Amino acid sequence: MRYIFIVLFYTIFIWGIPILKPIKTIEVNGTVKDMVLRDNLLIVATDNGHIEIKDIDNNKSIKNISIPNVKDFMGDEIPARVMSVDKIDNRYLLLSDSGKSGYSNLYIYDKNLTQILSAKDKKAIIKARFIDKEHILLGYLSNEVSLLDLKNKKDSYRVQLSESKFSDFALNENKTQVVFSCESGILSVVDIKTGRVIKELKGQNVDNVYRVDFKKNIVSGAGQDRRGSIYNIITGEGSYIAGNFLIYSTALSPSSKKVAFAMDEQNNISIYNSSTKSKIALLKGQKSTLNVIIFRDENRIYSASDDSTIMVWELNKK
Repeated sequence: MRYIFIVLFYTIFIWGIPILKPIKTIEVNGTVKDMVLRDNLLIVATDNGHIEIKDIDNNKSIKNISIPNVKDFMGDEIPARVMSVDKIDNRYLLLSDSGKSGYSNLYIYDKNLTQILSAKDKKAIIKARFIDKEHILLGYLSNEVSLLDLKNKKDSYRVQLSESKFSDFALNENKTQVVFSCESGILSVVDIKTGRVIKELKGQNVDNVYRVDFKKNIVSGAGQDRRGSIYNIITGEGSYIAGNFLIYSTALSPSSKKVAFAMDEQNNISIYNSSTKSKIALLKGQKSTLNVIIFRDENRIYSASDDSTIMVWELNKK
């Protein structure tokens, strides 16, 4: 009996996977559509026409920035859906729908709100990020990438990556490269300075890749085909972890040694060792479809779903 007990104990120790609950939640006014972490500031885009800036070290709200309402197809005024957000120094970037034919509005807030693009420019942009103070990287619905020069409000380049519909993009740490995902399952690694496609990553996803992340030359992809893909962009080699539902979101830790995927119908977040593919933890508590997962460091995680609650997790929480 003593021998059986010892075997059972070590089996549980080796194979047991921690099931973690959020250590706290952050409420915002609207459904979260995008979220970025810049130093100690969590910047949250909502479908309620504004972004919210939270100081996560001091647990307090810093600022709300609102943009003008738009008109729906009936001509009624409604809050604009902020689809993408970013920050560099004291400048905030807000990309929203315009309410007209799928075209986008682009704003920069720097003490005052300035509109950079409107529906008149006829640009169907889905995601935007600062490259530096004077340049913004844009991802178009048509799976085009462009680099917008703010000084002359013109594109330095605009490149069609494929005929497939755009899904997501993720920058590397020094903003020299970006990986684009689309409905084909092929990931394009692009040189930001020139817009040239450096490499295509393929073979692990066979359908739409909803989200991507890019850290330390490792790329992760969240697939509609129920595959969480992991690629090394230096070698081009990849593998995948099979889920049991559509995988809507992913994130890599700063070292890329850990990867997160939303792997099941219950919206749980599974954390894996990127190299061995072994599961490290299961995060339970999300109540709706995941939009964004962010690692602050190797243990602290922020996640947001199609609701107004942001969840905070600690992997080494005992």
